[in-house]
Amino acid sequence: MLDIRFIKANPAIVKKDLERRQDKEKLPWVDEAVKKHDELKKLKQDVDKLRHGRNLLTAEISKLHKQKEDISAKIKEAKEMAKKVAAADDKLQQLQGRIDFILQRLPNILHESVPIGKDETGNMEIRRWGTPKKPAFPLKSHGELLEQLGLADFERATKISGAGFHFLKGDFVKLELALINFAAAAMEKKGFTLIETPLMMQRKPYEGVTDIAAFENVMYRIDEGRKDEESSYLIATAEHPMAAMLMNETLDEKQLPLKFCGISSCFRREIGSHGIDTRGLFRVHQFNKVEMFVFCRP
Repeated sequence: MLDIRFIKANPAIVKKDLERRQDKEKLPWVDEAVKKHDELKKLKQDVDKLRHGRNLLTAEISKLHKQKEDISAKIKEAKEMAKKVAAADDKLQQLQGRIDFILQRLPNILHESVPIGKDETGNMEIRRWGTPKKPAFPLKSHGELLEQLGLADFERATKISGAGFHFLKGDFVKLELALINFAAAAMEKKGFTLIETPLMMQRKPYEGVTDIAAFENVMYRIDEGRKDEESSYLIATAEHPMAAMLMNETLDEKQLPLKFCGISSCFRREIGSHGIDTRGLFRVHQFNKVEMFVFCRP
């Protein structure tokens, strides 16, 4: 997430980056964030003055009460001041909420080497290795092969869980575990610490690592009748809990880099059944993944 101080000091850079990303609908947010942050700073000063005045008034009321003086007018004044403080606090929360909303949705600045294109056709091929082979026999899908070899069962998984789930069996389970162990061992050799993450996250930390509003329709939400801010979600990737793991902590630069390798099941849902591979392992709702995550200087 971009620091508001960086945005205020470099609004042109942020806007240019949004144009490169073809995210022009967010351009007005840059000026709005700057304006509302200035309003927030001024309002905080006003609120501090109000609270200071309220404290002085409370002390005066206490003194007059001890002297057995009439304090009815002062109490009325204190009630009015309390209303002003409460109204200002509400305004503070609204301003801070809007600023947080914008900051959580403004992307990081792209590296200058990133190519600009309208879609995936603008991607650049960096290098190519080998020559694709053309088999002399008809190819079968991986899902069909797995079923024929008795290594997976998609039909029974659909029967009990719906489309997008699968049973893996026998040697294929061993293969998946071997691949996970292979990746984990390779990461350990590179200095990564293995992390088995929680499979659920609360809304607040999740909002710190991704745009909940944009991705909520592809995430599994655990409601249990709770309010939005109290909801939890099944993780879509181990990256999310690892990113949130150090939330509200300040790291000494000497500790960096912190290199984590997360191992977890991941959960993603789709709207309807389009895009779901009903006879294979692509675009499924549940899968296991090994994820690298590094906390370091930019």
